[in-house]
Amino acid sequence: MTIDNQLSARGISLGYGEHPVITDLSLDIAPGAITSIVGPNGCGKSTLLRALARLLVPRSGEVLLNGVSLGEHRSRQLARTLGLLPQTPVAPEGIIVADLVGRGRHPHQGLMGRWSTRDYEVVANALEITNTTELAERPLDELSGGQRQRVWIAMALAQDTDILLLDEPTTYLDIANQLEVLDLLTDLNQQRGTTIVMVLHDLGLAARYSDWLVAMHDGRIHSSGTPAEVVTEAAMAEVFGVRSQVITDPVSGSPLVMPMGRHHIRTTR
Repeated sequence: MTIDNQLSARGISLGYGEHPVITDLSLDIAPGAITSIVGPNGCGKSTLLRALARLLVPRSGEVLLNGVSLGEHRSRQLARTLGLLPQTPVAPEGIIVADLVGRGRHPHQGLMGRWSTRDYEVVANALEITNTTELAERPLDELSGGQRQRVWIAMALAQDTDILLLDEPTTYLDIANQLEVLDLLTDLNQQRGTTIVMVLHDLGLAARYSDWLVAMHDGRIHSSGTPAEVVTEAAMAEVFGVRSQVITDPVSGSPLVMPMGRHHIRTTR
């Protein structure tokens, strides 16, 4: 696997029907790093991720992979380089875990869909890495939310791409499973050099687990850079509309936002 693949957006505008969501946005994704996209609901985070995955065609501008528009890449070749785990993935009813993970190998197989020794090895490795080997013969719909999320990540790993896009991979998970998923993605990044781009709502976890943050507001990029550069009290007020204090996370040393509601602001008399 190489970490040379460069994913970029150049002046893209996106929307649904007559509703514009993103206007004239440009962004370079750091190869071989973990980038998290953060911002309030409705700011365009998931829409941007869909465009980066070629699921949404820009109204203007273009998304580039190694300087070539995504639209010019053949679908099978693109699927070998770029993988997406949507927020609410859908699987056929009754499918077992091994079969679902095995679907990640489709871009690497020929027209007949014949399995090679390499295919079996990659699937087995993906199950092992995600600690789902013991679940291989179980139906997906019988698993807990955390187990299902690890299985979906295993399928993404089996696709064996250089770039992995994830839309809110920790949604609906308890804190233990959130940390498990983010630790797994960190291992993938560090051990394989996979470029990871994810949409996250939890600013603390985003700052702790990311090399780069992209803060969005009202369809535009408000700021981007290291967590320390992006997570500031001024930025939190402008992006999320909340007063806060930013302190140092005692566990990771990353910035940690302490939001202040109206009933939690101390006044001096």
